[in-house]
Amino acid sequence: MTAIAVSIAGSDSSGGAGIQADLKTFSALGVYGASVITALTAQNTHGVRAIHDVPADFITAQIDAVFSDLDVNAVKIGMLSRTASIEAVAKSLDRHRAGNIVLDPVMVATSGDRLLAPDAIEAMRALLIPRALVVTPNLPEAAALLEHAPARSEREMEEQAHAVLDLGARSVLIKGGHGDGPESIDLLVDATSVTRFAAVRIATPNTHGSGCTLSSAIAAGLAKGLDLKAAVKDAKIYTSAAIASADALRIGSGHGPLHHFHELWRKS
Repeated sequence: MTAIAVSIAGSDSSGGAGIQADLKTFSALGVYGASVITALTAQNTHGVRAIHDVPADFITAQIDAVFSDLDVNAVKIGMLSRTASIEAVAKSLDRHRAGNIVLDPVMVATSGDRLLAPDAIEAMRALLIPRALVVTPNLPEAAALLEHAPARSEREMEEQAHAVLDLGARSVLIKGGHGDGPESIDLLVDATSVTRFAAVRIATPNTHGSGCTLSSAIAAGLAKGLDLKAAVKDAKIYTSAAIASADALRIGSGHGPLHHFHELWRKS
């Protein structure tokens, strides 16, 4: 059986984040990737210049087309900028009884550009978080979801993860990439346990698409039959290696992308 994952997310015209990063990640990890495009962005390594939202009924049509034909094993949800889009995705995933849902609550791009309308945050809390197997906010995203200040310690990260659990998620991976210190610490929190994932913090400006990559790598692991902790562990290793290899690429003059195919290109 071929493992299949679908990304429901926005398109990045520069290829470093969004749908493009997700499909590269799926391919690098041996998973067939399908896509549902929720928005078109005009962006490059310096920032987002324009966003064109895909109509909600066309998002629904894409989901129906994919799920009516492909045996989807996992779903990654990324950029959904409007309430209508969130509602369409929630209803469609229920209709197709989708499982292994990884929700990356994309709110702000690496460049600082806002990607989620303020009125859509409540829709995300109410409609998507309760449907997710795991929600993967970074520190600013967790703070925005909870209307708190960003966590400044592992204790505060754990507290905020539990607050997101209270919104209905089954588990939360709160990511410490925006934190300080020699290690980047992520905490996977569910109702009964906390699992700590650490990696050496890499000094590079080329981290465009790192959140998209990590969440899609988790979805790839789930699609291949791994349990959540194993999928997160493998995803953290893959994403860290892609960041460590990013400076080998020369893409743009701003925040460059990760090197999704570092292993394949090295071998070739």
